[in-house]
Order: sequence, then C-alpha cells, then structure tokens
Amino acid sequence: MDLLRAALRATALSAVLLSAGCASMGEPGTRAVPTDASTLAASQSLGGGSSAAISPAAWPARDWWAALGDAQLDRLVEEALAGSPNLRIAKARFDQAMASATSLDAARSVQATASLDTSRQRYSENFIYPPPFAGSWRWQNQMLLNFSYDLDFWGRNRAAYEAALGQARAAEAEGQATRLSLASAVVRAYLQLALAYEQRDIAAQTLAQREKLLELSRARLAAGLDSRVEVKQSESGIPAAREEMLRYDEQIAITRNQLAALSGKGPDAGLALERPVLRAGSAGAVLPSAVPADLLGRRPDVVAQRWRVEASARDIAAAKAQFYPNVNLTAFVGLQSLGFSKWLDGGSGIAGAGPAVRLPLFDGGRLRGNLAGRNADFDLAVEQYNQTIVDALRDVVDQLTLLRSIEARRRESGAALGHAEESYALALERYRGGLSSQLQVLAAESQVLAQRSLAAELRSRALDASVGLIRSLGGGYGS
Repeated sequence: MDLLRAALRATALSAVLLSAGCASMGEPGTRAVPTDASTLAASQSLGGGSSAAISPAAWPARDWWAALGDAQLDRLVEEALAGSPNLRIAKARFDQAMASATSLDAARSVQATASLDTSRQRYSENFIYPPPFAGSWRWQNQMLLNFSYDLDFWGRNRAAYEAALGQARAAEAEGQATRLSLASAVVRAYLQLALAYEQRDIAAQTLAQREKLLELSRARLAAGLDSRVEVKQSESGIPAAREEMLRYDEQIAITRNQLAALSGKGPDAGLALERPVLRAGSAGAVLPSAVPADLLGRRPDVVAQRWRVEASARDIAAAKAQFYPNVNLTAFVGLQSLGFSKWLDGGSGIAGAGPAVRLPLFDGGRLRGNLAGRNADFDLAVEQYNQTIVDALRDVVDQLTLLRSIEARRRESGAALGHAEESYALALERYRGGLSSQLQVLAAESQVLAQRSLAAELRSRALDASVGLIRSLGGGYGS
C-alpha cells in the first residue's frame, strides 16, 4: 500500500512538472461552422399548391412501399434487402468500425499480461557474481504478472474511442442509406414494369382499332365508296401497332431482368413475375409540417455526415492530448530465482510498482502536423455535412415541384384525352357514313393514342415522384 501511495504521488508530481514543458501546438484551429437547418429558408417552396397534404406526423413508415398494395412488390423488396451484396458490404464496414472502437476502448482499462522466462547462462568470473555462481552455468527463471494502467489525464484514450464510435455510427447510418436506395430502386423499376404493361395495353387497343378500320375500309371498297389507297393505308397501320406491342414486350422482359438482379437472383427469377397490381390512388403524398429541422434526424445520409463531424471533433481532442504527458502506472509481481530448487519458495518473490511518464518536447513538427490534419478533416466533414443538408432540402423541394407539375399536367391531359376520344368517335362515325375521309380518322386516332400514352406516363410519373418524395424524406429512417 505504501508503495502504491508513493507511486501515485510521484505520478502527480511528474504530471504537474512536465505539463509546463510540453510541445507547443501552434495550430490555427478549425474554420468550418455547421449549418443550422432552421436558417435555410424553404417555407414558400414547401408550402401551398402541392398535392402533398401537410401533417406533423407524416414521416414515411419503414415499409413505405407497402402503401402501393402489391404483395409481389413487397416480396421483391424484402428479397432485395435480404440478399443484396451492397447491404452486406455496408454491414461489414459497420462491423469493422465497431471492432476498431472496441480495440481503442481496451486502452481505457487495466492491462495485464503473464510471462514465463527461463534461460541457462554462464556467469562471468570478473563481474558482480560471487562464487559459486562466478564461472558457472546456471538456470535463471522468472515468472511474472505485469499490470499497467494509462491514467489518461488529458482524455486522449477516451477521445480516440469516441471518435471511433462516431465512425461506427456513421457507417451504420450509411448502411441505412444504402438500404433506402436499394428499396427505392426496386420500387421504381416495378413502376416502370407496370407502365410497360399499361403502354402495351394501349398498343393492343390500337391494334384492335386499326383492324376494325381495315374491315370498314374493305367494306367501303366493296361498296365502291373507297379506293384501294384507303385499304392499303389501313393495312400499313396494323404492322406498326404490332411492332409497338413487341417494343413494350422487350421493355417488360428487360425490366423483369432488372428486378431479378436487384433481388439478388438470376434472370430466370424475373420470368416468374406477374403483372403489377398497384392500389388505386396510391400516388398521393403527405408532407411533414417541420421539414428543414426534423430532416436532420430522418435522412440517413445527413445523420451519417453528422456523426462524421462528431468523430472529427473527437479526433481533434485526441490529437491535442498527445501534446501533454502520457502517464502510466505499472506494477509486477512474481517469482525469480537461479536454478529450479527454490524457484517456488516464498523467498523468491518479487514485486514492484511505479509511474512511467512520457513527454513530447521536440518532434520535428510531427504532432503539430497531425493536429493540423485533424483540423482539416473536421473542416472537410463540416462542409460535407453542410452540403448534404442543402442537397437534402433541395431534394425534397424537387420532388414536390415534380408532384405539383404532374398534378397540373394530369388535369390538362385528362381533358385533352376526353376531347380526343370524342373527336375520334365523330370522325369514325362520319367515315362510316361517307362524310369524311380516312385521313381524318387516322389523324383523330393518332391524337387519342398520344393522349392515352401520355396519361399512362403521367400516372407512372406521379407514383415515381411520390416514391422520390418518400426517399427524400428519409424513407422511414428514425421512425
């Protein structure tokens, strides 16, 4: 106990004396300042004129894709999240970061080692060893328990551990960002598959209309009301409609392959996919009422960058602590003897304890260079965080802008489609009665087809923009 008290007194005295002579930091400090999200003006861009309703608790659910009401889509997303190599890579990076943090945390605890040394040695006849040891060969044996503890007066070990833990948390958030990107990719590919089926239906309707027009043209030719020119015009439209159907068949096949790959499976898995059945009215979006501030904890990429900033700040603290004395307490206890006969006797016991103090004085600027590097890392992390916040808010507003534009375009497209269908029906009726030419019918038909295709595309884009809004709001992260 007296030995321990003496060691502690010596340690405290050494720390006080040596701290006055530690190396100068001579560093300019950090320059970057994290952006306060509340200072980013967005109220006008986020409010009013949108199809997105406003609700304080409208953040997406973690399984947000389930709102589309398609069991096949639910299965595809679950399979993708379970079998994605990218997600396994992200998990491995998190495990790697946690292992590093655990290793650094060990430096904050008492370290203990056991050692056993035995050697045969000839002792000099002209040194300190008296007869009968002088000039003889003897076994020298030592068995020790060694203890050490870094007092960490300046918090270097604690800061290093907290920095590593921050990097692990950032890696975890980045894994969630990868998860969100993968789920969004699957859902958006599925929407493209649904659109391809719908466009194929329009092409099939077109083919059926043109076959009926061909029958009408042949009947009019037989009645002497048309020439073979009109018949040939009708016949030429049928292969074009079939080619359009084949083009969408191609798109369906390619999108199936894409979905199979996203699910971590081979192309054959895509062959089993059935036509999507999406819930009607699932394109609606709901916008939270406090986006800029709350977005900081809802988007995994923003959270990851925030943890990077925290980790960089702790790295600076660890780098500064290296300028101060490093104080360790060491102790040992064991047995030591010459020969084996009395090695385990009580008289062979040895013990000791004391402080070990290390102080950097002249290091050629190594510590200052390291600190300057950590300051630069902090500035980089802060500016990346600031840019991520700006990009995140822009992403939300972009998706809202798309929703507003698509909503307005769908209203106009619906009206245009109604007029085009009425015009086509009238042109066809007049053609049957011999009051108009086939060219008028074909022109009216082209307008109908273009408007039907546009309506299908806008429905799909509305769904896609809703998915984009959900992704930009964090996709259920932090829920």
